[in-house]
Amino acid sequence: MTYSLRIADIPLSERPRERLLSSGAHNLATAELLAILLGTGQGKGKLSAVGLGQYILQELSQHRRDPLDLLRDISPQELMAINGIGPAKATTILAAVELGKRTFQIRPMEKIIIENPVAAVAALSHDLMWQTQERFAVVFLDVKNRLLGTKVITIGTATETLVAPSDIFRETLKQGAISIIVAHNHPSGNLDPSPEDIELTEQLLKVADSLNIPVLDHLILGEGNYQSLRDITDLWQHYPQ
Repeated sequence: MTYSLRIADIPLSERPRERLLSSGAHNLATAELLAILLGTGQGKGKLSAVGLGQYILQELSQHRRDPLDLLRDISPQELMAINGIGPAKATTILAAVELGKRTFQIRPMEKIIIENPVAAVAALSHDLMWQTQERFAVVFLDVKNRLLGTKVITIGTATETLVAPSDIFRETLKQGAISIIVAHNHPSGNLDPSPEDIELTEQLLKVADSLNIPVLDHLILGEGNYQSLRDITDLWQHYPQ
């Protein structure tokens, strides 16, 4: 496959920037979005910006993973190992990827109401969703379920994180929260709770009951998805919150 067509050879209405303005970013192919970031192609008369975008995706697909999945955590060195990508293009792509991640992070000062797991996941996505190590975090809520803030309590290994209920509730009292949602990530993307996840949830519900600080849910995040332990277990039936 060749990618010799230049941007200048493409009809004006079909060029990536013009298509984005007329049709919206969501209608562009991934290679076209990359082309807008890259600005120019590779060398003189070799690859257009769109061609270079296609080439990058082709190179990444050789790792037997979705190219976008690889882009989430790719390093500058790995990007610059691709022919045609230097420091300027690599940093532009990485900045765009990081900006995309951060758009999922809700600013606490907005006082957004967390009334379902989806809203809680959005608040925690930047801290948990794509991390390569397990992290345990807490969403702090006021009496009206408005977001007071979030905090990563502990960071573990690629497969395990340890957290003490005392650390969670100490921070909860410090934040002045009336209720909380706890969450951690599974870097593997497997959202099934482990026996340790179930045991920790039960411990938290017991302490929450004695302190009168409800734990509204325990969420597991990973690879763009989530699981609610409140939805799939009967633990909350034994400790009504």
